Amino acid sequence: MSKVSIVVPFYNCPYINQALDSLINQTYKNIEIIVVNDGSTKYSEKVIPYLDKIKYIKKENGGTASALNIGIKHATGEYFCWLSSDDIYYPEKTEIQLAFMKEQKALFSHTNYCAINEKSRIITPPVGIQPPSRLEIIKRIRRNNFINGCSVMIDKSVFNHVGVFDETLPYTHDYDLWIRIIQKFDVYYLSQPLLLYRVHRKMGTLIHAATIKKETRLVVNRHKAMMDRLLSEGLKE
Repeated sequence: MSKVSIVVPFYNCPYINQALDSLINQTYKNIEIIVVNDGSTKYSEKVIPYLDKIKYIKKENGGTASALNIGIKHATGEYFCWLSSDDIYYPEKTEIQLAFMKEQKALFSHTNYCAINEKSRIITPPVGIQPPSRLEIIKRIRRNNFINGCSVMIDKSVFNHVGVFDETLPYTHDYDLWIRIIQKFDVYYLSQPLLLYRVHRKMGTLIHAATIKKETRLVVNRHKAMMDRLLSEGLKE
């Protein structure tokens, strides 16, 4: 029975208990919950009731990528997942996605998801996407990040081939990693929504929108030559 390690970076987030409840209530039980406290100064007391059910790691503030990498370093499962402390997994997320991964012999997959508000009410229909071919996937990832990081499941062996999250990228570390993975591995998509992605006023994607735009350009430029080559090869096939 495969073990799935789920890493939860935590920094001053009031929704951490809801995220952890969603993990404790997963229908698949062979999971390892790793909460990485990235120097939080608020809401740490909300983690206390879960301490007997999680691995809890404290570190100085270094950003989400550093917290994820610490989690990966301590993970003992064969598969890696990531849950932001303000998001929520559907109860069957791990069970269904793991079965899908094994059935497809996939090393990297992501799922559909819905947005929720500050009161945890669903406010959108499913909004996940997957371009219809490898060529279209490469074309799309060249423009922007269409993969929600908290929807992914990754065979941990993938990190041996592409490395882990780039800690010099505060906001687009996930985008950079997906591009590195897509260059070497196929992307599998589960159209069933299995994640609730919280939209709220204090979310980083809103507060740091201008910086994220600049970082996105940096990541695209970093991988442009390789993606152009892959596109050229794909068009010739």
